[in-house]
Amino acid sequence: MEKFVTRAARLNKAYDIELIERELECGEDDIIVKNHLMGICGSDKSFYRGFMPPQTAEFRQKPEFPFLLGHESGGTVVAVGSRVSDYRPGDKVIAFGWNNNFADYFKSKAFQLQPVPEGLDMDIAALGEPTACAMYSGLNTGVQLGDVVVVMGGGYAGQIIAQCSKLKGAYQVVVVDVLEGKLNLAKSLGADVVINSREEDPVAKVMAMTGGRGADVVVEAAGTAESFNTASALIRHNGKFVFYSWVTTPVTLNISRWHDDGLEFVNTCLVHHTWQQRYVWVPDTLRPIIQGSVKIRPLITNEFKLADIKEGFDLADKDDAAIKIVFRP
Repeated sequence: MEKFVTRAARLNKAYDIELIERELECGEDDIIVKNHLMGICGSDKSFYRGFMPPQTAEFRQKPEFPFLLGHESGGTVVAVGSRVSDYRPGDKVIAFGWNNNFADYFKSKAFQLQPVPEGLDMDIAALGEPTACAMYSGLNTGVQLGDVVVVMGGGYAGQIIAQCSKLKGAYQVVVVDVLEGKLNLAKSLGADVVINSREEDPVAKVMAMTGGRGADVVVEAAGTAESFNTASALIRHNGKFVFYSWVTTPVTLNISRWHDDGLEFVNTCLVHHTWQQRYVWVPDTLRPIIQGSVKIRPLITNEFKLADIKEGFDLADKDDAAIKIVFRP
């Protein structure tokens, strides 16, 4: 049985992250992957701040401290078990599992991986999980030609969904955030209108833009109670409320608006479908990236070495303007 020694991130408690040494054994149904690049997810940042959500089907380790952190990465297969037939050493893969991916190497099952499509740069492929998730949302929001679309949140996913909305023929794409840097980036990537919700009321602005009608589609990609309620208030009668972000704590919502205005709800969370569906859908989500229609590189704002994982997470915690922070082994 092949063994690999790796550095790997362990979150001991809030704000206490370190690299430990782990030995990975390649069992008969295991795959060992050498990482190319790793990214910090918004959920990683939440965990780092000490906010552990309750157990869900997504977790294959209990969400409690100490926590073996990391799921956004991709790289090259270096070993496969005797029962593995889908992959072989040398294959380029995208990670889709919580397998302590802030590491030189990680161990995975076949269903937690995805082949890298031909023509996709490995820097982008290693961010394939958050990219495919955001693209899946962008492609399945129900946006139609001529729609007014509001994206709540100008982070990694929000920027991608906004680009998709414009490419799908939206009349106006509005991005709402509290940080000028994110809003300026959204504008440079094609958003028609940006709103700093610290400086002006997004509801009043959108209502003024639409003659009091409201937006046809609102995508919630900020993940706060305030954002959910603002999104609810922005939508026109019978409009579409698109779920994307993961809210890990209970929030109070204006359900009356949802009921009385007959809002349509669209859940666009790719990874919460079956892995078989994900396996089929991911290549389609990444095709516009390969074509260059949707821009990803401008969203990678900061890069660190894995050895500097503390500094990278400190930046993620203190600088919300950083969109996608990545590490290289």
